[in-house]
Amino acid sequence: MLRVLFAGTPDFAVPTLDALLHDSNICVEYVLTQPDRRSGRGQRVSKSAIKSYALEAEIPVRQPETLKDPEEIQWIREKNFDAMVVVAFGQILTAEILESPRLGCLNVHASLLPRWRGAAPIQRCIEAGDSVTGVTIILMDEGLDTGPMLAKASTTITDQTTTVELHNRLAKLGGPLLVEALKQLADSNHQLIKQPAEGITYAQKVSTQHACIHWNRKQSTVLRQIHAFNPIPGAFTFAGLSRIKIFSVRKAKGSAPTAGLLWKENQKILISTQTGNLEVLECQLPGGKRLELEQMASHQSAPWLKPTKLTEQPR
Repeated sequence: MLRVLFAGTPDFAVPTLDALLHDSNICVEYVLTQPDRRSGRGQRVSKSAIKSYALEAEIPVRQPETLKDPEEIQWIREKNFDAMVVVAFGQILTAEILESPRLGCLNVHASLLPRWRGAAPIQRCIEAGDSVTGVTIILMDEGLDTGPMLAKASTTITDQTTTVELHNRLAKLGGPLLVEALKQLADSNHQLIKQPAEGITYAQKVSTQHACIHWNRKQSTVLRQIHAFNPIPGAFTFAGLSRIKIFSVRKAKGSAPTAGLLWKENQKILISTQTGNLEVLECQLPGGKRLELEQMASHQSAPWLKPTKLTEQPR
């Protein structure tokens, strides 16, 4: 029986924890997750997706403010875990922690390493126009996603792939792949593959400014940006003083004399870019809920009821 310490925080980590719990040869003895945080308009205290799942599964949960705390390091060392599994935990692991488990610390990373090391691999692969991505299981070292690779699994990306959809797909891929890699590592039936020096890219953390739409770019560039930032932070533009979030589009025929023109035509909501039009499939007006195609077409007070110029700043 493999004794495992699991460290994770958001919903991306849940399928991996679930896969570990459903393997009879693995015992997840403790779960580490980030402390409860205040969030939302009401600033209510909320627990992480992993904490909720672990409590329901009756697994003891620890929520250290930092794993650099000597007491936390000592606790992990004294437990003598066989392995530590880390999935989107959100804290840096010190060398002492990395060296504590007998088999080491395994990580599920949401890209085909060494492409897209860093904080936002899912968003950046869509934004860049990659046609393939996946998950990589690595044995962690002190670098940023630089450890040797144990396993990979790939999946395709299309023009209509959004971050929310790809996130869920990769999360499901990661769980079984991690379990298999862990068991192979325990049985010494594995191959550690050093990451190649070629093809390294970094996935910069997403900020709100990255989601501001510049309509004078190519049609495909704007489409990828919109889908990369669905759902968070949501690609946005301005119609006058109104900030509009756009979550899903598809390529449409035709073009307009100027980029950034918004209008309604034959029950379709269209926006022009530098090289062609996009049809809006889902958006959100200020103070409202997300609207899909039929709801947009029947909206009685939307900015697309007459041709409107969209901008990067409120005007």
